[in-house]
Amino acid sequence: MTHAFDLVIRSGTVVDGSGGPPRQADIAIAHGKIARVGQVPEKGREEIDATGKLVTPGFVDIHTHYDGQVTWENTLKPSSNHGVTTVITGNCGVGFAPCKPEQRDTLVRVMEGVEDVPEIVMTEGLPWNWETFPEYLDSLQDREYDIDFAAQIPHSAVRVYVMGERGERREPATAQELRQMTDIVREAIQAGAVGVSSSHHLGHRTVAGELAPSVGSASEEVLALARGLREAGGGVFQMITDGYYGGSDASAQMDLLRGIAQAAGRPVSYSLLQKAPYLRLHEDMLALMRQARAQGLDIKAQVFPRPVGLLFGLTLSFHPFRFHPSYQAIHGLPLAQRVAEMRRPEVRAAILSEKPEHPNPIFINIVSGYDNAFSLGDPPNYEPPPEALLHARAKARGVSVAELAYDLLLENDGNAVLMSPSSNFAEGNFDAIEQMLLDENTLIALGDGGAHYGMICDSSYPTTVLTHWVRDRQGRRMPLEQAVHRLSRKNALAVGLADRGLIAEGLKADINVIDLDRLRLHPPQPVYDLPVGGRRLMQKSEGYAATIVSGRVTYRDGVPTGARPGRLVRNRSTA
Repeated sequence: MTHAFDLVIRSGTVVDGSGGPPRQADIAIAHGKIARVGQVPEKGREEIDATGKLVTPGFVDIHTHYDGQVTWENTLKPSSNHGVTTVITGNCGVGFAPCKPEQRDTLVRVMEGVEDVPEIVMTEGLPWNWETFPEYLDSLQDREYDIDFAAQIPHSAVRVYVMGERGERREPATAQELRQMTDIVREAIQAGAVGVSSSHHLGHRTVAGELAPSVGSASEEVLALARGLREAGGGVFQMITDGYYGGSDASAQMDLLRGIAQAAGRPVSYSLLQKAPYLRLHEDMLALMRQARAQGLDIKAQVFPRPVGLLFGLTLSFHPFRFHPSYQAIHGLPLAQRVAEMRRPEVRAAILSEKPEHPNPIFINIVSGYDNAFSLGDPPNYEPPPEALLHARAKARGVSVAELAYDLLLENDGNAVLMSPSSNFAEGNFDAIEQMLLDENTLIALGDGGAHYGMICDSSYPTTVLTHWVRDRQGRRMPLEQAVHRLSRKNALAVGLADRGLIAEGLKADINVIDLDRLRLHPPQPVYDLPVGGRRLMQKSEGYAATIVSGRVTYRDGVPTGARPGRLVRNRSTA
């Protein structure tokens, strides 16, 4: 029996990604594309009954770090567990190409420190069957994945490739070296990179505390990268500025972003968070961005829909006592033995009496500020009431915050998880998040999938948007059609992928079928499935009835089908 279509999704509430209102419709798919939206009387070879469920485009996550994972794995989890069907890698100026053989250790050290990917995972997992960025893309061309991905070329790798040890030491580039950087970016875009990324963020360091090669680079060097986009005639520029550690001068940050946009003639996006002590910096940046856009410069801010923070636990990378000498002495013990030791009164007293010791000041800062930490719970609650924060609970119990944190970490046989928010939580509420999230010039992003394996699990944010901001929140909510648009079509267009993010005839059949009433997040949990048994955090969800990539069902009720239709997506705007 022949069928008119490969797949038909029937009777769903279609939220098509355009921002328009929901409507009841069938969707027919053939040869990986959407063939019809409306009434479909013909049968499909496969059918999905979407009655009572939402049907949305697959989500596009523009800020991830799967640069290594795409070389050793075929599933881009955790992103693919949350309705994401396309990811963009190579953000924040870090990655693995271009790279000469003698520079591999440098790029591994940078990724280990900046993105919390264990060194052994990279040395064992990366095949290093490339040197240039076009060769990196070619090495991935025939690999199969559960979702699509596209790549940006990272500044730190370009700098080290061109300048060698001088680049690693962050010395100034010569005019000839700047020209080389421009050429490398141009060639990468022409080969299929969707953009270039850079970082001036002072928190981006190796484990030993050394700044990433791109940090502190002169504006002229950043603009040399931007000129590569102009010469290629395509691509986008992603930037994280120095604002949250380097100062509160919004004008200086926006001047750099304006310069990039002018030099590139291409879209620019940057990371924007609320962070102490500059609690109104995001407001200044939003106002300056509106001025720049009014002058014709395509600048947008990447924002996050909940607090950004670290997950603390005895099975994770960090917790408040991770670098206390007496804890260090037992850190290598199996969890059960470590918990038993920590429950001994003399060990508890010794650990609580000490201060953290580590050469990396960022690490010291991470483990020292946890007054506003809270138990994440099940289901995880990212907007707890003020009385749930550690400092309030400790005061109510008449103990120190350190004592309370110590005791909480030992709960659940040492598997308890605390969240210590570092951004978007400075005043204990979501007001700043709401302001950034609902601004027309922002993009929902910053999930960092593929990175921070032992301390952050933020790639679950699409589920947070649909539950917290659309369905559950008591305050101002985001309309469903706007949320879907922001998660899909707006992000796709922001990086030049016009063939997806919208349910329309002729476009790529990347689709979610979602039971919104049942949609929920589970708490993050460590799993040990990376190369050589490396650890990463995974966060499962319920309510995604089906995820479809290029017309093939990749997940049913969160369970992988084994289908691998995902591929490397190359920028073709310069062809």
